[in-house]
Amino acid sequence: MSRRSARHASKAAVVETKEIETEANGTIEPTKAPSKSKVTKRKIAQVVVEEERETAIVEKGASAVAEAKPKKKRKSAKEKAEEAIPLAKRTALSSLKKSMYIGAHVSSAGGVHNSINNAVHIGANAFALFLKSQRKWANPPIPPEARDQFHALSRSHSFEVHKHCVPHGSYLVNLAQQDEERADRAYNAFLDDLERCESLGIKLYNFHPGNTNGQDRAEAIRRIATQLNKSHKATSTVITLLENMAGQGGNVIGSTFEDLRDIIELIDDKRRVGVCIDTCHAFAAGYDLRTPEAFKDTVDKLEKVVGLEYLKAFHINDSKAPFNSHRDLHANIGTGFLGLRAFHNVMNHEPFQHIPMVLETPIERTRSDGKSFEDKQVWADEIKLLESLIGMDPESDEFKAHDERLQAQGAGERTKFQDQVDRKAEKDAKKGTKRDKKKAASSDEDESD
Repeated sequence: MSRRSARHASKAAVVETKEIETEANGTIEPTKAPSKSKVTKRKIAQVVVEEERETAIVEKGASAVAEAKPKKKRKSAKEKAEEAIPLAKRTALSSLKKSMYIGAHVSSAGGVHNSINNAVHIGANAFALFLKSQRKWANPPIPPEARDQFHALSRSHSFEVHKHCVPHGSYLVNLAQQDEERADRAYNAFLDDLERCESLGIKLYNFHPGNTNGQDRAEAIRRIATQLNKSHKATSTVITLLENMAGQGGNVIGSTFEDLRDIIELIDDKRRVGVCIDTCHAFAAGYDLRTPEAFKDTVDKLEKVVGLEYLKAFHINDSKAPFNSHRDLHANIGTGFLGLRAFHNVMNHEPFQHIPMVLETPIERTRSDGKSFEDKQVWADEIKLLESLIGMDPESDEFKAHDERLQAQGAGERTKFQDQVDRKAEKDAKKGTKRDKKKAASSDEDESD
């Protein structure tokens, strides 16, 4: 076949394909291309792709079409084997002076069962995961094979998922939503997660309480409680955990222990509700943990306002932002404004035994070529560091060496964010001064009248 004949044959094949595709969609369009003014950007892109396919067929033959498609680089058997090697062994709880279950929020990409393998990979004894995509409202159900593998792996690795697995709720969901349509959408997504938990045997589920969106705070809290009561009646075992928040923006619910208390008071079945305390959020919201005295004061407030019986989980994070800054910026353990002593206080507090403690610290690192990657060794090392604090003397040379090293490591970031906070405070102070002057001037005018 000549080159010209091949080109005509390939175009005819493309035209036939176009007709089949449009007919399958319920319409049959003329094969002649529409005028440029009526062609959408999407159709232009399709035409370009088709032209490239035609060229490939003519110049290189039909096999070139398959080659033209971008191929995903497959990992070699050696690479897969290296990735499967644990970065750290899981610590036997019997070897620790206190039963502290420490882990991290691991990936569930490829199926929820992979979260267990990823937890084992970093030496975790507790873990969190997302049960579905966080970028969309509607998600397909968990495939039966993934669910069954999750159960099988939890047994084979001796994970008590009903105690030490704490899935994180979708960031899209706002149970305080006032708009009826949006509130229903939020509730349905929330309930879907609870049902996924129950299918996996998970009993703890953590979520952000919600945002008032500028509406009355008490009414927003009432709406959250109403949605929780409704979800509890629709399910049977999951305990919904209210996460404390940093309070950035002013409309966020949960930045005070009183917010958490007020929601719990409106819950019908108190057995189905609890709290998850994020150390970074608490610090940013004005609850100090840095010294033994400050730590005791914060724990006493939590017990008095909320009740320690509702404390079911921790998110263990240092803070890049200073105390009471209301900024949600997680730092690696010991490198932020909380410092290592705060985590020594947490790890050695007797009542916190058996509570899952989940790291959400940053693990993104940059290679020499400028490309970023996730370094899970960071979590493996932080788990071992936190475990090592149990029973360690904070006045010992060992502790001081860890503290100095980590504080030096985070010095640059602390300076950066302290400067940001200082500049904002200065700016707010100037605004306040201007407002005061305007009020004074207005008052003087009223008096002169």
